[in-house]
Amino acid sequence: MRPLLLILALATLSACSTPLPSVDPQQAWIDLATPTPGGKLVMAERLDNQRLQDGRFFQVSPGSHELTVRFDFEVFGGGMGMTTDPQERLCYLSLRYDHFEAGQRYRLEARNLAFTPSARLYNAKREIVAEERLINCVP
Repeated sequence: MRPLLLILALATLSACSTPLPSVDPQQAWIDLATPTPGGKLVMAERLDNQRLQDGRFFQVSPGSHELTVRFDFEVFGGGMGMTTDPQERLCYLSLRYDHFEAGQRYRLEARNLAFTPSARLYNAKREIVAEERLINCVP
């Protein structure tokens, strides 16, 4: 049983350590980030409703696309009888942008304000070009 667990653990780690593919100049590249302290993870989940194999980025053809990301974050409780242990939330956010350009780099940032997640897509000039549509969260 232990060798099987070791093999699964190594396979999981090797998937995380593989280098990113080369940037295709015929496509747009979307980096993912979570700048808030409570944000733990933002991963590419679906592109145009098709599940992705590598959740570290999006690479899309020019034009219109719908991006769905998974966003994991912690919400810290306050005083006055509220819990002080952080609560973990898992949310799926979706956004559509109609004007992806080949060779351009974009940045999708997921953040949270307490229990409310949000995501924004920025172009290379750091201008907001799209904002999310919340799909669902657990718990």
